[in-house]
Amino acid sequence: MKLRFSLPLSLFLLLLTVALCTGSQLFLLLSVLVVLIVVWSLLAVLWASSTLEVDGDMTEQAVHRGEDLVFTLHMRHRGLIPIAPLLLEISDPAGNTDHDIRLKNLPRRIQSLRFPIHAAHVGIFPVGLRACVVEDLLGLVSKKVNLANTSFSLTVLPCTFATDPLVLSPGDPGSEMMARATEDLNAPSDVRSYQPGDAMKKIHWKLSLRKGELIVRKFDEPILQDVLILMDCSRPPSWGHPQAEADIRDTLLETAASVLTDQVSTDHQVRLPLLGRHPVDVDKSMGLSIAMDYLTRVDFSETDRFERVLIMESRRLRKIGCVVVISARLNIPMVDIMIRMHRSGPNIRFYLITFAPDDENVLPLISRLKHAGIEVSYVTPDFG
Repeated sequence: MKLRFSLPLSLFLLLLTVALCTGSQLFLLLSVLVVLIVVWSLLAVLWASSTLEVDGDMTEQAVHRGEDLVFTLHMRHRGLIPIAPLLLEISDPAGNTDHDIRLKNLPRRIQSLRFPIHAAHVGIFPVGLRACVVEDLLGLVSKKVNLANTSFSLTVLPCTFATDPLVLSPGDPGSEMMARATEDLNAPSDVRSYQPGDAMKKIHWKLSLRKGELIVRKFDEPILQDVLILMDCSRPPSWGHPQAEADIRDTLLETAASVLTDQVSTDHQVRLPLLGRHPVDVDKSMGLSIAMDYLTRVDFSETDRFERVLIMESRRLRKIGCVVVISARLNIPMVDIMIRMHRSGPNIRFYLITFAPDDENVLPLISRLKHAGIEVSYVTPDFG
């Protein structure tokens, strides 16, 4: 609670001094009136704040980037002494700004407010009414009431787009390789007793006649290669515009989400390490909804340079058939590391998030990557 008593206190002392010096009852009554006004203001604020009733609701608590939702607020107070219009501190995920809104002073009547919210960026944002400030008409007394049941956590999920199918080294999609291996009758790994449903062509007839029971051949299924997605989790470049950095973050997350979504329907295992304050390894077994939630919570707080991350992951490529690299920057060390990774076995696809795909400083590096057999794709953020 804030009390602004300096002015009324000075006025009271002045009137009281004049009343005592002159013996005037008028100035004495005026000094008493000043005290009554202060007490009246204090009582009005305490009455209204103690009887304040607030209820909030939000149409959705998880939406995709670019969608709109509505925050609805219902409130009233039962104080009968007039007060100033209530000041509402409402959080908005668009830029993490706070909006101050004043409501009319209608005691005992429920007032409703519909506040449109636009989910502009991917992330977890506080949304709703954080606090309400109650003031008297003269601005002498104000009390801030913190509210808990009207504050929500809004999850803005990344949007996805279609990506080209990944080609795993040595260019075999994996499922066809497994089908051919199980059909190769010249290379059985073991035998076992016949079970209902086994194909007749897998029966080992000579061994079955010898043992007096049906024996079928067993085949080793080849291990499918994995897909590794590496996203730059360090702070992206700002491009000299405060909104551009947020747009690049959204595009990084949505590119990773798109590749991950398209790979869920394949037979390959997918791994996506997310670094930062709370590192986690996202994989296909988690399920798409949990993976999207982890992506939404990426805060791009990784302090290690992305080149170091590429070097660390390049030492674990034994089962990797394709590496997808997603970054908003490109330099010579990154190019050298990706070329070495490609020469060690897996195919490489590089997604460059940039507003200027024809940047003269980047084009020579892109040419080196393409000359080494690395696939390069550009993704331009939605500015603003």
